Amino acid sequence: MSTKVFVDGQEGTTGLKIYEYLSRRTDVEVLRIDEAKRKDIDERRRLINASDVTFLCLPDVASRESASLVENDRTVVIDASTAFRTHADWAYGLPELTRAQRERIRTSKRIAVPGCHASAFVLAMRPLIEAGIVAPEFQAHSYSLTGYSGGGKKMIADYEASPPAAKLASPRAYALALGHKHLPEMAAHARLKSVPIFTPIVGNFYKGLAVTTYFSPEQLAKRATPRDIQALFAEYYSGEAFVRVAPFDADENLDGGFFDAQANNDTNRVDLFVFGNDERFVTVARLDNLGKGASGAAIQCMNLSIGAAEDTGLVR
Repeated sequence: MSTKVFVDGQEGTTGLKIYEYLSRRTDVEVLRIDEAKRKDIDERRRLINASDVTFLCLPDVASRESASLVENDRTVVIDASTAFRTHADWAYGLPELTRAQRERIRTSKRIAVPGCHASAFVLAMRPLIEAGIVAPEFQAHSYSLTGYSGGGKKMIADYEASPPAAKLASPRAYALALGHKHLPEMAAHARLKSVPIFTPIVGNFYKGLAVTTYFSPEQLAKRATPRDIQALFAEYYSGEAFVRVAPFDADENLDGGFFDAQANNDTNRVDLFVFGNDERFVTVARLDNLGKGASGAAIQCMNLSIGAAEDTGLVR
């Protein structure tokens, strides 16, 4: 039998991408809401409760409202907002986080899809915490280079206007009050005691994301070289279909000496890199902010929930 799926918030960037994934599937039946009833709470309640899986692609307040509309113990809710990402009753939708996380997602009726920056940061930081190389007290310093699609419809329209504003040709840092909305989950799921000092930078490209975090030997709780970190990543993510750990500082990791933040576009893969030397090094985690950073991660969680192969409909 087909899995009945409803997307609440079908017109947003994440919702549209989820529809794109679902449209290629023969094992799901998509429940569509009439355009005139998109904000009709009774119609949304009906479709949510008629579904086996409901994706919430809404602002936080609206997501909380929609989650409260579930009246049965059957519907699985997969939320793409920041509303529930540190909530104890919701499974964090990052199967690769720990060996136990996949089963937590598989058996949960409430799943919170990670933020794009957070996914990249956590996947590079959590193994270091687990191994005791980085202490929970570590003050992380990171930045993210990201495509403009992560800013939603208005930002996409600004960048794709003809002609675009001249100021959009150069990279633009934002969230400079250092209070980005992904910070709580970055700390919580990396197991850090304080949020990272984190600056995102949007560039004049549609999608692609890379989070870089800085380290020096005196900051580490246990001695480790960059090669040790690369080996740790390779062991930690051994067997993971959607995580690729690059060789240390190999020439093929760069394009003429430059890093390509868009190389994972149109995949659900995260690539992890370690660059540097024994005096200082960085980790870099790269993903497609609309794929593994949002809609692809949501589909991966759905696959686990409904018992489908985890990579169904996704590109490695």
